[in-house]
Amino acid sequence: EAKPFSDFLTDSFSRQHDYLRISVTERCNLRCLYCMPEAGIDLSPPKTQLTSPEIFYLSQLFVNQGVNKIRLTGGEPTVRKDIVPLMQQIGSLRSNGLRELALTTNGISLHRKLDAMVEAGLTGVNISLDTLDPFQFQLLTRRQGFDAVMKSINRVQDMNRLGAGVKLKVNCVVMRGLNDHQIMPFVDMTRDQDLEVRFIEYMPFGGNKWEEQKMMPYAEMLDVIREKY
Repeated sequence: EAKPFSDFLTDSFSRQHDYLRISVTERCNLRCLYCMPEAGIDLSPPKTQLTSPEIFYLSQLFVNQGVNKIRLTGGEPTVRKDIVPLMQQIGSLRSNGLRELALTTNGISLHRKLDAMVEAGLTGVNISLDTLDPFQFQLLTRRQGFDAVMKSINRVQDMNRLGAGVKLKVNCVVMRGLNDHQIMPFVDMTRDQDLEVRFIEYMPFGGNKWEEQKMMPYAEMLDVIREKY
């Protein structure tokens, strides 16, 4: 018999929140134009960061209250040295009601850790990729690594063909005049590959020097796609 959903996770509009996102690090191995200055950012003191026991404790607490999906984000979660053991701990909560364990990543290091993550219970991966052009990738991220990201995307699909069952999404932040010409290549990518692409509007936040003229509304993105399909 299902237990009643926790009041703790039910808001004033009677919506039941069963999805928890946990940022496991502030660090990142890329310097994307829309996200972080080239010099990086000042990191919070280590004593203010969640430890692995704290993250597992919180995961356990929320799962016991009705959360059935947990997503690990960052920063870039794969730069955390203990990311795989941490996922193994969280994955053990499947016996408590956890159904989905997902990861949002830039994909640079994912291919090296993917097998162990799937074994730990990984069910979904969102890979951030804003261009299918290797040269432009380096301009947008201020780092090399395009081949590594594509290797991660291909590795997920290879494992899925063997039954891994990892839902794969590619997140693309669209910026007018920078990578809006990449919309159709990403759409075409979905025609012969087992993945979804999600186009994201360029949003302002502290540190990314947001410029309104680079913002392309989703309605315009749809218009670009409708011109062909």
